[in-house]
Amino acid sequence: MFAGIDEVDWASMEHAYGPADDVPGLLRGLASADPAEREGALDGMYGAVHHQGDVYACTLACIPFLLELVVDPAVPDRGGIVELLTSIGGIDLDEDDEEEIDEDEAEGAANYAMAAAAVSAGAGVFFALLADEDPGVRVSAPLALATLHGDPDRVLALLRERLAVEPDEEVRLALVEAAGRVALRHGPLAWQVADWLSRLAAEANPPGLRLAALAQLARCAPQSLPGDVVRVVAGLLRELRSAPGAPEARPCAVEPPEPAPAEAAPVTLLGQLRALSAEENAGRTAPWTADLLRTLHVGLDDRVAERTALLTDQLCSPDRWQRIDAVRMSSGLIRAWRGSYAELVRLVGEQLGSADPTLAEAASHVLEELFGLAAPAADALAARVAADPGAWVQEWASGPPGLGSAVKALARLGDARALPALAAALERPEVPHDVGYAIAFMGQEARPLAGALRRRLGEVGLDEGAYDRAGPLLAGLTALGAGEAAPEVLRILRGAPEYRGEWLRTAALRALASFGPAAHCAVPELRALVRRPGSAGATEAAEALWAVDGDADTVLPVLIEGLQAEHAHERRTAASALGRLGERAAVTAPRLRALLRHEELWLRVDAAIALWEVSGRAEESVPVLLTAWEKNRHVRVRVAECLARMGAAGAGSDAAHVLLAELTSVRRHNAMDGGYGSHDTYEDEKLLALCRRALLGNTGKGPTS
Repeated sequence: MFAGIDEVDWASMEHAYGPADDVPGLLRGLASADPAEREGALDGMYGAVHHQGDVYACTLACIPFLLELVVDPAVPDRGGIVELLTSIGGIDLDEDDEEEIDEDEAEGAANYAMAAAAVSAGAGVFFALLADEDPGVRVSAPLALATLHGDPDRVLALLRERLAVEPDEEVRLALVEAAGRVALRHGPLAWQVADWLSRLAAEANPPGLRLAALAQLARCAPQSLPGDVVRVVAGLLRELRSAPGAPEARPCAVEPPEPAPAEAAPVTLLGQLRALSAEENAGRTAPWTADLLRTLHVGLDDRVAERTALLTDQLCSPDRWQRIDAVRMSSGLIRAWRGSYAELVRLVGEQLGSADPTLAEAASHVLEELFGLAAPAADALAARVAADPGAWVQEWASGPPGLGSAVKALARLGDARALPALAAALERPEVPHDVGYAIAFMGQEARPLAGALRRRLGEVGLDEGAYDRAGPLLAGLTALGAGEAAPEVLRILRGAPEYRGEWLRTAALRALASFGPAAHCAVPELRALVRRPGSAGATEAAEALWAVDGDADTVLPVLIEGLQAEHAHERRTAASALGRLGERAAVTAPRLRALLRHEELWLRVDAAIALWEVSGRAEESVPVLLTAWEKNRHVRVRVAECLARMGAAGAGSDAAHVLLAELTSVRRHNAMDGGYGSHDTYEDEKLLALCRRALLGNTGKGPTS
């Protein structure tokens, strides 16, 4: 083993953290008799040699030695090395990826291709590993073969043969998953795999194997799923709960078992991930169930009604783990897909009353991100908030405190039952960073908090931490339009420190603008600021001055100059402010019209909206807005707000077609694969409401929101 390793010029190569001269030590560490050294070596391979999936020259040089390691039965933990090889050699670049590769990425793409070729050339060694004595090797080998071997017919035949004799349940599931991978990678074999999976799901096999077959059918041949797939899966979950060795289901009122004594924290990232997985799976009879259900949901894709029904059934399960999984998967479903979720949300809310903290916390975190969709759980949220004042504010090891998720969820519903928690948060020595944003959703229900917000703002020291302390308070006062706080806001505006001072002044100016004429005491200060033209601060001050004093003659020249600012975001601010002036700014129409051709899409949108607002003519603006709608999904809420006020969505119009297409789409407009934003669901529901309003003709020209 390792013959020729010292002849490789490792020092001439690099990995993610510099020269690769430490790679021979990592490779030898993978064969060590010491488990800690093996784990550290594998961690180093992922952390440096195959960092975030990258393939370097040193990664390619490792492949022959890694293939030697996996076939040596004397090497422990070879399953992890098989997985590493699968990752190194399994990155596919399709035609679209190849077209998008620029010159700087060409070397990396070439390395991926060489890695795939090198690992695939040696993939024959994985066949023998299907029958290896180590279950950890057997569980990794099927996916390696399905991903890397060039003879899929042979791979599929051996997967089926091995399933008939494999004694380990987890390995059996891996064999089924690998068959699904073969079908996805090799289309001509999909029908053959689907037929086999359908028989596995229908025959008298163990429930875990049948569930795995259904999950893979959903991935590679969803049309082959049984028509009553929800009923079938629900039955399989009941079988798993009643299987020998399954823990007896506990009522929610009974406390969960005490956690095991804490052990020393693992040093490596792999060790930490393993420890988290062990903690998550402790007490689960079939820990792989959640993964199978997630795979099934991914395969069911836009079949929202069936996915909702399945999760509803899971949430009624006596097994707390099945309910925990259902709560988490409900979040993924609602976040990405539009549907009727009232009953599902109500059942998620029921979990707030569980004595199991993992289940109750999972439910509160899901509801926090639902905003108005959480309404069916409002009473459950209110009960949770009232019962646990200790959870009103969440402390963190670093950074400022934040509101507890149940409090935020209730406040985002505009529910007055959140007021005691918000009031208590405002009395803490350090105000939670998100309290002002929660108050914004309360509307005038939170008006009783204005005095506390004003008092706390007056206590903020004007030092380097001023923005962090004043920001939440200014946000709350802005939402309430609490003009009586103008003196305190003026103090912040005048004394903003250098550190984050620009952010703080912007927040103060927005607050004054929201106060309108009630902030008349700020007019002299605002006039002084607008006399400093050519800056973002002058534009923002002009916007506030217009809202407070209505002095168009003073404001207009400043905003016109703002349209010529160097940075696009400053031009956007000026354009939006001009739109608020309406016909008073009609003289700026030619300048706004010129911006319709600007390269910055968001500036084109703001200019188009402002052009309509100052001229009253929609024919030039609507095409620009609809083009932006198609080019950038994130601009759709802004465009829909304008269309709803314009009344431009008459029957048969281009705008009506666009809005109807949006309303008939099942996928949320901002859904992303592999990521999401905390306000995504809120923004999408807002978009749907605006589209309906525009189509119903509920218009009325007013200020841009």
